[in-house]
Amino acid sequence: MIDYSCANIEKVSVHHVGNKTNDEDLFLSKSVIDISDLMTRELLLKFFLTSFSAPEFYSFTFTNNDFSMNPLFVYATQIFMDSSFHLNSVNIAKHLYELSVHPQIKSGDLFVAYLSNINIKGEKIDAIGIFKSESKQAFLKVDNSRDEFSVHYEDGINIDKLDKGCLIFNMDKESGLKVCIVDKSNKSGEAQFWKDSFLQIKPCNDEYHQTKEFMNLTKNFVTKHLQDDFEVSKADQIDLLNRSVEYFKTHDNFDKHDFEKDVFQDEAVIKSFKTFNESYSLNNDFEIIDHFEISPQAVKKQEKVFKNVLKLDKNFHIYIHGNHKLIEQGVENDGRKFYKIYFENEA
Repeated sequence: MIDYSCANIEKVSVHHVGNKTNDEDLFLSKSVIDISDLMTRELLLKFFLTSFSAPEFYSFTFTNNDFSMNPLFVYATQIFMDSSFHLNSVNIAKHLYELSVHPQIKSGDLFVAYLSNINIKGEKIDAIGIFKSESKQAFLKVDNSRDEFSVHYEDGINIDKLDKGCLIFNMDKESGLKVCIVDKSNKSGEAQFWKDSFLQIKPCNDEYHQTKEFMNLTKNFVTKHLQDDFEVSKADQIDLLNRSVEYFKTHDNFDKHDFEKDVFQDEAVIKSFKTFNESYSLNNDFEIIDHFEISPQAVKKQEKVFKNVLKLDKNFHIYIHGNHKLIEQGVENDGRKFYKIYFENEA
């Protein structure tokens, strides 16, 4: 979906943002940094963009969904309109510092970059990157002077590990711009400030999120709700999960009626699913539509959480990938439970 092969760094500013609550300071640079060295530019590009290989798209939001009041949206649009890049990078750093009030939020170096020639669906797009490095690593350096060797260490940034980042693309301004994020910090509620407090973004209602949300909806229905209305075995649940994944893997476009017919088949189950669909959409504040283009990237990611393993006590795991009719469940006269499995060939 996104091609960074021709991407270029135009400008970079660096600041250091401490934790305000912990009495750590905010250090602001006076100007952009020198990135004329080719190797430095290549390393920065690797550091900035490697973690965004298959991103989800979001858009800015704010109170009452008025994204025009979102500070990051304002700073980004000013930069895209050729207003002072460095001045707005300072504004971004100040905004982050004012929000860094939870004791667990780490201090770090904040990079703000202007990037060009990013290819999205055949269109070249400019982007603003905001990247925060919160961890330092020790690197050994060997010096050779007059046949004498010495070793010492320096603390630096590991370019293969981006702690937090976002890319703000100069597109869909009328909807709040397109944004994608990286956040590898602690996933506790207090640490979600990068996405929820600092950026204040919401998922775009595109094919990626439609695919992701509908697969989540199906998984929750099958694993948590179905057995409330029907007598269903774990093997039957796994079969339904496998069929739902198979539908998304073998179709380019989603049709809700066809999906329900192919996967659930039984009218009573379909009716129960429709009722669950309505409550899920309401509780998650996400409108799921009946027709959309299926995102292969979302299918690949969500497939990993569709478990097809039948766990029996601590003794056996049965992996069910195909016809669930080849497995039978029963109970012996002495009360012991069993599964009988039919097969044609032993691998």
